[in-house]
Amino acid sequence: MSQTEQPQTPETGRVEAGQVTVVPAAATPAASPATYPPAHRGERVPVRTIAATIGMVLATVLALLLVQRIERTLIWILIALFFAVAASPAVGFLERRLHLKRSLATLLVFLGAFLVLAGLLAMFITPLARQADDLAAAVPRWAADIRAGRGQVGELAHRFHIDRYLQDNQTVLRTGLRGLGAPAAHVLALIGAGIAATLSIFVLAFLMVLEGPRMLDAAFAQFGEERETRMRRVGVDCAKTVTGYITGNLLISVICGALTWIVLAATGVPFAGVIALFVAVADLVPLIGATLGAVVAVIAALIHSVPAAIIVAVWFVVYQQLENHLLQPVILSRTVKLNPLAVLISILLGAELLGILGTLLAIPVAGIIQVVLRDLYDVRRGRRRPVPTVGENEVPAT
Repeated sequence: MSQTEQPQTPETGRVEAGQVTVVPAAATPAASPATYPPAHRGERVPVRTIAATIGMVLATVLALLLVQRIERTLIWILIALFFAVAASPAVGFLERRLHLKRSLATLLVFLGAFLVLAGLLAMFITPLARQADDLAAAVPRWAADIRAGRGQVGELAHRFHIDRYLQDNQTVLRTGLRGLGAPAAHVLALIGAGIAATLSIFVLAFLMVLEGPRMLDAAFAQFGEERETRMRRVGVDCAKTVTGYITGNLLISVICGALTWIVLAATGVPFAGVIALFVAVADLVPLIGATLGAVVAVIAALIHSVPAAIIVAVWFVVYQQLENHLLQPVILSRTVKLNPLAVLISILLGAELLGILGTLLAIPVAGIIQVVLRDLYDVRRGRRRPVPTVGENEVPAT
């Protein structure tokens, strides 16, 4: 059978060969050079971008240097803010119940705090001043007991060879005593700086409580009504966290001081009230505060008698276990609403960053972070709370 070639139809692009239809592969149009973007070779970065980058780096360096120079003042402001938040509920209470002006209510609250602080200092200083003459008169007697090996002090000195050390190093000790003038002047300078810092923090906290509401109202007015309501809600939760931490920590310290006084008084240790008060104040510092108070109490008990020192040491070991594993988790979980693991991690991080100040501020800062994260989570779920709440159980803050 003969086969006649047919021309390719432009409409279909097919070639017919008898009864067989041959469809050729689709022709791919050649890509024009204009379809590809030109190669960016040797393109220069705009001068404006370079200048902006250099400016940001310089601004960051200057900001870090500025923070380093005013670090002490920033710490004072942070401590003052902490106390201002703690004092605000008492000021608000006096405003509502007694219908006082905020200035007068603030003055009364801070005057009361000053009187409490002065009373605590008087409880420390008065017994020590009263017993200063007795201590000065007892030093020669203790020295004679050490040389003769008499009494409790003499027995301890003889047992630990302190008397022999004193005799062999009399010249060194006299030279060291003559050189105490410069360290004493340094200590006095530190005390003066501490008094200045305390007064500055006191004044800053007073002004923060007095002017705080106006400043917050002016700041919140810059946002919309919805954001203002949300920010006020979060602020209430954060303030309750700080207040709860202070309340819980004070309760733990009162329990520690009261029980310590009972143990010291039962064992006959002198200055039981002063030592117990020092232990209670030191216990306000997490982690190391209770240990510091225990060391002072055990040394005072050891001067009195060895059995008393053993009893006091055993008591502090048992109490610290109870405080760390029972009192703090139970009380702080109800006041700060913070997980015990989060409490421990925050204290360790705070101590590593800011030392003792970090341990004091770690728990309330962790509670504030928890409040902010919880609010962000609630907003993302679309379940914003109509009433400010505190803790995982969402107890109404009001």
